[in-house]
Amino acid sequence: MRFGFVGTGSITEAMVTGIVGSGLEVAEIVVSPRNPEIAARLASRFPAVQIAMDNQEVVDAADILFLAVRPQIAEEVIRSLAFRKSQKIVSVIAATDRSKLLTWIGEDVQLTQAIPLPFVADRQGVTAIFPPNAEIAAIFFALGSAVECETKDEYDLLAVASALMGTYFGLLDRATGWLAEKGMAKAKARAYLAPLFASLAQRAAKADQTTLDALRREFSTPGGLNEQVFDDFDRGGSRALTDALERVLARVKE
Repeated sequence: MRFGFVGTGSITEAMVTGIVGSGLEVAEIVVSPRNPEIAARLASRFPAVQIAMDNQEVVDAADILFLAVRPQIAEEVIRSLAFRKSQKIVSVIAATDRSKLLTWIGEDVQLTQAIPLPFVADRQGVTAIFPPNAEIAAIFFALGSAVECETKDEYDLLAVASALMGTYFGLLDRATGWLAEKGMAKAKARAYLAPLFASLAQRAAKADQTTLDALRREFSTPGGLNEQVFDDFDRGGSRALTDALERVLARVKE
């Protein structure tokens, strides 16, 4: 099996790193030369990685082809390439409609969309894919786990959910900043809050049969501090969050 990557950015680097460290049987990984620094770094780290002369060479070499270019240049790059009938293609291009991708490809291919996150480098995290495809899902299970979406609406909603990553770190940053303003060393505040947030995430993942609202109540003593903070947040923060998600959904569906 040979994998090919058109586009050599941070997600390509994360995926290649995870693939090499996984149990997947991959004879060769061919990457485009568009980002020479990342391409050279991958080739120097991993003997299986080869740098192609251009994007078309990647397409021609790949049994499974990953499209990983920026959305802003996706149409220009994809329309310039010639694909094979029934070629297996995985698009990891953000916020780009499937019908547009197929039009740009201009060939009857097997197209799967996916939302891999940086954690795939360590074979952790979860990747949403659409439509369901056992072979592609197996790749992402080797890089952590996968959720196969039955409909485009499901996939679009998970694409919106993935936009919460920056907010997660932003919330952590605001909280550590407040502690620092009160006189605590910022490094010490982070050393406490980052593992706390990680432990809460692990609890939610492990207790998947327990509703999140039940977990919130479990970690909030009636009349206690946790309940007080959530009540204050819920007065305006919940609306701000859902409004932001609605705006991202509108953008995804453009």
